[in-house]
Amino acid sequence: QVQLVESGGGLVQPGGSLRLSCVVSGSRFRLNPMGWYRQAPGKQREVVATITSGGTTNYADSVKGRFTISRDNAKNTVYLQMNSLKPEDTGVYYCNTVTFSAWGAASEYWGQGTQVTVSS
Repeated sequence: QVQLVESGGGLVQPGGSLRLSCVVSGSRFRLNPMGWYRQAPGKQREVVATITSGGTTNYADSVKGRFTISRDNAKNTVYLQMNSLKPEDTGVYYCNTVTFSAWGAASEYWGQGTQVTVSS
């Protein structure tokens, strides 16, 4: 029922920028916290940035000052602006959301992922 579709990944040189987008359908988007996660080759998935329904943001230490997460509730979209990219930022980036049932039960949903490669 809930679907997330990421886009915007690609190949970029170190120091370059990319903007990722995630469109959410089938949910009351304005009520949902959102997050971006990434998984590098040989590593576990890690959180990159999160944003609450009220717009409060949090970032992994490794991306602070370089990445910005934002949301546009009118477009059911969350963004990740990535600047000053480093080779270690390479990985598959996933969009995530959490929804709540009438009983208060939480459910997680994930997009299919978009590849980001930072290389010269």
